[in-house]
Amino acid sequence: MTNDQAGGVAPPDEYVDAEIQRLLTEDPAVAEQGITVVRREGALVLYGEVESPHRREEILRLVSERFPDVAITSDIGVIRAQAPTEIEQLP
Repeated sequence: MTNDQAGGVAPPDEYVDAEIQRLLTEDPAVAEQGITVVRREGALVLYGEVESPHRREEILRLVSERFPDVAITSDIGVIRAQAPTEIEQLP
């Protein structure tokens, strides 16, 4: 992350995108390959789906700790990971 000429923090670039992707993939606590990082209006948006709200919060915590000066927005959904409660009827 570099400072711009006005003295502020420059928006994230493709190198930050790649670092976040690598962090999410290689960190043993997360090991998440299903999250996509997209730059939008000077911030980064994390897209994808995970199996629990806890996992989503862990991903956001990890990225925020590693990149504290980057604005991060989450569009990470939670998918159902429990066993079905109904019996599927096959025709």
